[in-house]
Amino acid sequence: MNEAEVLAIEALAREMRILTIEMIATLGVGHIGGSLSIIELLALLYGRRLRVDGARPYWPERDRFVLSKGHAGPALYAALSLRGFFPREWLSTLNKGGTRLPSHCDRTKTPGIDMSTGSLGQGISAACGMAKALLMNGSASRVYCVVGDGECDEGQVWESAQFAAHQKLGNLIAFTDRNRLQIDGYTDEVLGLGDLAAKWGAFGWFAQRVDGHDIAAMDVALDTAIAEAGDRPSMIVLDTIKGKGCSFCEGDPGNHNMSMSMVQARAAIAALG
Repeated sequence: MNEAEVLAIEALAREMRILTIEMIATLGVGHIGGSLSIIELLALLYGRRLRVDGARPYWPERDRFVLSKGHAGPALYAALSLRGFFPREWLSTLNKGGTRLPSHCDRTKTPGIDMSTGSLGQGISAACGMAKALLMNGSASRVYCVVGDGECDEGQVWESAQFAAHQKLGNLIAFTDRNRLQIDGYTDEVLGLGDLAAKWGAFGWFAQRVDGHDIAAMDVALDTAIAEAGDRPSMIVLDTIKGKGCSFCEGDPGNHNMSMSMVQARAAIAALG
C-alpha cells in the first residue's frame, strides 16, 4: 500500500469507529470494547481486500466473512453500511424491537452477514465448512474469519483448527483479536493462552502476528499469507487494544459490554478529531 491508500483506509476506520460509538450510545449499552478493537481490520477488509458487492449481498463469487466473535456486530454493521449493503439509517435501530441489526450477527436479518454468530467457537467451524464447500465447488473465493482471544478458551476452536489443516483449507484466512481481555477479565488470568501464533502453527496453520491497528502491516500480512500459505489455512494474530479510540473505555477491563450515554459518545468522538 502507498501512503495515500493507507490514509484512505485510516479515514474509513475513523468513520467506522464514530458510527460504532454513535449506534451503541443511541441504544445506551453495547459491546463497545470488542467492536472497536477490530475496526482497523474491518476497514482494511471492506475498504480494500474483500471481493463483495453491496448491491448483491449473495453474489455467488463473493468472498465470505464470518465474525465468529459475533458480539462485535456493531463494528461489522458500520462497515456494511458504508459499503452499501443497507441504508445508514438502520444503524440507529441497533438491537431495538423490529431491528434488522441485532446485537449479535444474524444472517437471516442483515444483508451482508454470511453466518449467524454469537455462540463462541461456532463461527470458525462454519467458516471451515464454507471454505471446504468452496474448494469442492472449484471456487476462487476466500473465507475470512475473526475469532476473539477469549473465544479461544472454547475447545471447538481447536477442533476447527485441526479440521482446517487436515482438509488443506488454503482459502481460509482467520484473525485472532488479541486484545487480552474477555468478559470476566484479563485472558491471562481467566485461562492463559500462551503464544497463540505458535499454537496455530503447531496445528498446521501458516501463522503470523502483527499490530492489529497498523493497516499497512496487516495488508502486508495478508499478502504474505496468500503468497506463502499454499494449501494451509492462515491465522494472523492481531495485537489490539480493547475499546481502541474511545476515550472513556479504551483498555477498561469492564468494557466488554458497558453502558454509554450520548454525552460520553460525543466527547469520545470529539477526541477523535
